[in-house]
Amino acid sequence: YLPGTTDPSSTSASTTYTHTHLNLNTTSMQNAMSIHTSSACASRSFAFANAFLSQSTCMNNVTPSLRSPARTVASVSSITAGAGAGAGAGANTVRMTTTATRKASVNGNGIGNGGSMSMSSMSTSSMGMGNMNMNMGSLSNMNAMASSRSASSSTPALASTSSFSTDVEPDVPNNNKLSSARGRKAVSLLPVYLTDARAVIKYHPVDAPNGALQLSVAENQMLEDLLVPALKKFSTEKSQSDSHKDGTDMTDEMAGLFHSDQIYYQPTHGREGLRTAFANYLHRILKLGGENTNTGRSLDVEGLVLGAGCNAVLENLCFTLTEPGDAVLLPTPYYAAFEFDLVARANLNIVPIHTIQHSGIDIAIEHTDTSFRMNSTIPKEAYYPNRASLNAAYRQALNSGSTPKILLLSHPNNPLGICYPPEVIKECIDWAREKEVHLVSDEIYAGSVYELQDDLGEDYFHSALALASDYEENKSGEGLGLGPYVHFVYALSKDFALSGLRVGVAYSENEEIRLPLQKLNDLCQISSQTQLTVQNMLAAEAEGMAEGDLNLWSTDEFLPRNHDRIRNRSHQLQACLDECRIPYLPGDSGLFLWMDFSQFLAEAEESEASESVSGLNESQEGMDKRERALYLELMQEFGLLFTPGRSMRNEMPGFFRCVFTAASDDEFALGLKRIREFVVSKQG
Repeated sequence: YLPGTTDPSSTSASTTYTHTHLNLNTTSMQNAMSIHTSSACASRSFAFANAFLSQSTCMNNVTPSLRSPARTVASVSSITAGAGAGAGAGANTVRMTTTATRKASVNGNGIGNGGSMSMSSMSTSSMGMGNMNMNMGSLSNMNAMASSRSASSSTPALASTSSFSTDVEPDVPNNNKLSSARGRKAVSLLPVYLTDARAVIKYHPVDAPNGALQLSVAENQMLEDLLVPALKKFSTEKSQSDSHKDGTDMTDEMAGLFHSDQIYYQPTHGREGLRTAFANYLHRILKLGGENTNTGRSLDVEGLVLGAGCNAVLENLCFTLTEPGDAVLLPTPYYAAFEFDLVARANLNIVPIHTIQHSGIDIAIEHTDTSFRMNSTIPKEAYYPNRASLNAAYRQALNSGSTPKILLLSHPNNPLGICYPPEVIKECIDWAREKEVHLVSDEIYAGSVYELQDDLGEDYFHSALALASDYEENKSGEGLGLGPYVHFVYALSKDFALSGLRVGVAYSENEEIRLPLQKLNDLCQISSQTQLTVQNMLAAEAEGMAEGDLNLWSTDEFLPRNHDRIRNRSHQLQACLDECRIPYLPGDSGLFLWMDFSQFLAEAEESEASESVSGLNESQEGMDKRERALYLELMQEFGLLFTPGRSMRNEMPGFFRCVFTAASDDEFALGLKRIREFVVSKQG
């Protein structure tokens, strides 16, 4: 038994031992680690083996919060180990908590021999307890993506249990009565850079003039002057659906602000008036009546499900299409929070689609060549998914034991800030239908395409719904003729900067999931008052329209003004990056630019070098380490808080997403100034 505990051989099975400490050795500090143990049965010996937690790339096989940076609490939610020594075998639950810095190893010295320990979703199923090594990943990475950066470049472990467990008797209780392992695991799935963002002092012109500018959250803070007055109007005006139950019109005093039917349960998939207004709005911004579709087809209002935000309706949609452990294929780089949205409760596996690796484009980063000015070091075509990359991810999912069920596209893409060309989307649709994989197109930035046409006059944006529409698929039915394998999600959080209202929508013409999707929406319905306000907003006509024209405030007045503001900010940032000779991907949509700061990375350590399929002779851990150092330098020394690319599974280090709309005019100007100061410091 450990010092500070009672000899377990003389206690009852319900005894809980007191705290005992092991040393946690980190790069810069040593912290105490509490080990809480409970005996599995009376008269059995209490034995611990030597444990050493070392750096590796298998972090997602344990509680991912162990990747947390300084000032955060990292925990292994539960490690259940069987340990045997002479007199018998005991099963003991171990819970470890610590405040850790970037690199950590636990060197626990105990007593006893024998026993075994199995680790979920790892290639090694057991290790000797006498002196066992548990690879848990380098805390210096801090990028919430270690398992996908192993040699297999997959993330199946994201959906596995986040604790080590052994083959102990099923009657051994879980002694943590205050919280669940799955709850702790859900929190640990959040991107680690969010912890950094919360911990840093934020900029304030008076209280913290040297604080960090928050340029990593995808919000549009340039629209308050347009939105607030309009929403006040829309929340109080009379709508077309203002009527009593008997069909008679309400008086002006009774209509508008609140309806009598709003105090009762609402249709689970949304009020009919809002669903109709949303269908008309989507028909316009997605150009569903254009040359790419049959003009006689329209969205089936009954196929729309309105829920509390895009992540809520996306999770519900995926829940109805998959079984636990199924795989979701995602082109890299991707929105980091997808790993929380699809894993925390739906328990799916994220399998990255490595587009650059399978693009057929030779990537060579060279920053001295002037040809890279005003262009990305990696052409946008290298980020397009194709059959080669799709097939590779499909096989990878199968090899990891997961059934590929969903291909999730972010279109326009977050974080790249570009639209996929129609031929790329069509190739993905055809591939998904052939493989009987569900294609989900997340088009939350469809109304934020600010560069409408390319140099040839072609539209940048083509919705997957328009490209997948097929009259022959369903001649007599309602809808676009998408078939059962094409689905869509959207929200007002980005295009209308209404993230606080929580209004998202899912659309599918798959009849088998319609009722389950509506019922699951019980858990994330939108309030009746919000629904009525948004209905009025989307149905409102633009002022000063010509006779006979039907122009909407949303699509014909508000969005064009929003596009002008987004375009202006994007061009300002691009001009600054050109001046500083920082490569970037020229954007056409979204609220951000994809920037290449890799020239400012520290040199790779020789010990980190290894052959890489992406063309960079460096290990995944080395990439993570160098990018994190640059990320922290930008944030802590220059007050620039960007989204690090490795947190979005980018295949190379040194790329960052800058949300150029997430600041006031003065803050944005200061951000450009700080970028210039950073570059000057490097040149000096």
